[in-house]
Amino acid sequence: MSRLAGLCWWVAALPLLPLALPMAVHTRRTALRLAPAAGPGQGLAGAGFDGEPLRLLLIGESTVAGVGTSCLEFALAGQLASALAARLGRPVAWRACGENGITAGGALERLLPLVAEEPADLVLLVFGVNDTTHFSSSRRWRESLEGLARHFAGRGARVALAGVPPLQHFSALPWLLRQLLGWRAQLLDRQLHDLADREGLGCCATRLEMRPEYLALDGYHPSSQGYRVWGESLADWFVAVAPPPREAEGLALDLSA
Repeated sequence: MSRLAGLCWWVAALPLLPLALPMAVHTRRTALRLAPAAGPGQGLAGAGFDGEPLRLLLIGESTVAGVGTSCLEFALAGQLASALAARLGRPVAWRACGENGITAGGALERLLPLVAEEPADLVLLVFGVNDTTHFSSSRRWRESLEGLARHFAGRGARVALAGVPPLQHFSALPWLLRQLLGWRAQLLDRQLHDLADREGLGCCATRLEMRPEYLALDGYHPSSQGYRVWGESLADWFVAVAPPPREAEGLALDLSA
């Protein structure tokens, strides 16, 4: 987020804080809290296909932890792996490393040590909601994502960033909070794309429609169906920027395209 854009947000938000803060406190106290998904944090999709599995690693917040669905196989990691396997015609070995409520800065400190040596061909970083609601500074947001991305890029993995979700459409939030947080999420998302361009990373916008059937009971996280649609959208994007498997030796993803 540019300094001027961030300043404009605060200039607009400060006069509204006497209204917004009580809404935020009430929402936090009354919101339905769902547990992370059960099941193992790793799996294999497309086991019937031949070839070496593509190693997929997801690191992120509650959506990577699978909040909103029953098990991780039906959450973002499992759904993305299944969609990729079907499109690429090869197995996909996935691992999800997520924590409910974590920011990118927290992940750099707590999650990265858990998977720092994990062999991965493709790494997807999924952050933004908590950095929006926790008012993470522009510098902290940027440096944390850079630290995560550069670690795995330095180990030879292709790194992609999932766009910040559109908080202005989250039905669990009161209208005023949706507008303020949605605006801030857009600013963080813009900085995310700038980082991707600068570092040569892939960046896929999060455009999941906020239809009732795509949302969990809390109106905040995706349902199993929402995770499936999101995973398929990400898989389509990955395949669009990769050469067809039959024309490449293995799978050489160029996510900077």
